[in-house]
Amino acid sequence: MKHILFAADHAGWEMKNELISYLSKEGYECTDLGTNSPDSVHYPEYADALCEKLIGGGYDAGILVCGTGIGMSIAANRHKGVRAALCTDEQYATLAREHNDANVLCLGARFITFEKAAKLCDVFLTTDFLGGRHKIRTDMLDK
Repeated sequence: MKHILFAADHAGWEMKNELISYLSKEGYECTDLGTNSPDSVHYPEYADALCEKLIGGGYDAGILVCGTGIGMSIAANRHKGVRAALCTDEQYATLAREHNDANVLCLGARFITFEKAAKLCDVFLTTDFLGGRHKIRTDMLDK
């Protein structure tokens, strides 16, 4: 069973909760790091909390949700060992995993439906990293 971390800001909390419910039913173990209301919060705090836990080990991936997905991806990618990808369609999610070994999926709740977000999660969480020449490149990111 894969263990997935989740975090969102005020714009993404509702979609985050729906995705946790959906993926839990699909057999994933989900850990919710907040936020849990529409009250305004600062997205970097939630991205940082998720990335620190992910880097610490014991988790397979992270999913961050904000209004556009942009802020969360910027904040997440400041952490060594995190490769966060903002994905808006299935091909992005596939290539983020296959070529970049992305370990954090970022979603924009104001721009995609829950159905699209669920599909992106499915693709992201079931696609394997190809390694090979791509591993050389991901190793370069971790220097």
